[in-house]
Amino acid sequence: MQKILVSGAGGFVGARVMHLWRGQAELTIFPRGFLASATEEEVIRFAAQVQPDVILHLAALSDTGYCQQHPEESRRANVELPCWMAKAARAAGAKLVAFSSDQVYAGVTQDGPLAETLPLSPANVYGQHKLEAEHRALELLPDAVLLRVPWMYDFPGNDLPIRGNLPLNLLRAAQDGTPVQFSRNDWRGVSFVREIIENLRSALALPGGVYNFGSGNDANMAETAKQFAEQMGITVKFEPADWHRNLLMDGSKAAAQGIRFRSTLDGFAECLKYDHA
Repeated sequence: MQKILVSGAGGFVGARVMHLWRGQAELTIFPRGFLASATEEEVIRFAAQVQPDVILHLAALSDTGYCQQHPEESRRANVELPCWMAKAARAAGAKLVAFSSDQVYAGVTQDGPLAETLPLSPANVYGQHKLEAEHRALELLPDAVLLRVPWMYDFPGNDLPIRGNLPLNLLRAAQDGTPVQFSRNDWRGVSFVREIIENLRSALALPGGVYNFGSGNDANMAETAKQFAEQMGITVKFEPADWHRNLLMDGSKAAAQGIRFRSTLDGFAECLKYDHA
């Protein structure tokens, strides 16, 4: 059984990894609050004591607006900490698998699904820091796996932490009667977090590199939101918007390694069948 050291085990994704992988791996976590103040040496020392097979780095400061306003906090959480994890994995002889983000594509003007090889210059601080972390982690540890994940969602259940996401935002808007805005020029995949976690088991064995890791989407976000609302059987007031964005990821590289995701709309249909109690 693999020994996996998990960072961010109390977060949206990490808590679900701990819940869904129970009994499938030997899961170890960093002490509560440790990473908020730990030094590089302390991170490396803790990993050396655990001697994991894999360090699964899920901790991040992922609020893009907050990162924009607090770039130094973002740098520590989203650049320095992943680099420390890479050094810790190298010292412990462990594999590093870490989350990056589709926000590295922010500012891209190219249409259609975006490949990992595309030259990038992210338009926001969070995306800039995630891209820098990818480069620096791979320089330190060439067999590290960096997974660019999209916007994820889940419904409340099992006493797991929840955060704002597309279906919950739509449910809230339906309940409040508050109009919501989506653009027909906004393209991105949106993924059921539990499908991300299911495929994450296979990702632990990927060759080193950067991978797009989430659902594709043939619909723009205005169409996607309306179809989510229809699948939930709710009435939402939609207002048109006209911002342009493309975060849509090409999943071919992961698919070539046997990792495939449902489309955004098929993934949500599967989510609605899931027992969230």
